[in-house]
Formats: sequence, C-alpha cells, structure tokens
Amino acid sequence: MFAVDTGQGLSEHTAPFDALVYLIEGEAEVKVGGTFSTIKAGERMILPANLPHAVNSKKRFKMMLVMIRS
Repeated sequence: MFAVDTGQGLSEHTAPFDALVYLIEGEAEVKVGGTFSTIKAGERMILPANLPHAVNSKKRFKMMLVMIRS
C-alpha cells in the first residue's frame, strides 16, 4: 500500500516480475516503457516485468501494488 502526495511518486525502475497497480483513491500518472497513462480511483494497470515504469502524482493518491510471481 502506498499513499502519495501531490508532486511525489516512484522513480523509473524495472522489476523482475509483473506488477498490478490498483488505485484506491485519487489520480496517478503511470509511465510504462515510455508511454504515459492516467489512472483514477477504482482503475488498475499491469506493469510488465523488466519494462521501465514510474508512477507520479498530479493529485494525492493511494494505491495497492501487487507483485505477481507466477
């Protein structure tokens, strides 16, 4: 679980497993492999393994991040 304030976020990185981002509250800008998307409360997005990604806030948000190790 993450609570992120306006202007904060997770810097670009990669992970060895797919990950699921589920936005609980607010709005986040997600960059995956150079493509930007906006997700809002109740929406989700898959972050593919080994692909650079970042999550930033234009507004406060809360998210759940689940690593998928299968």
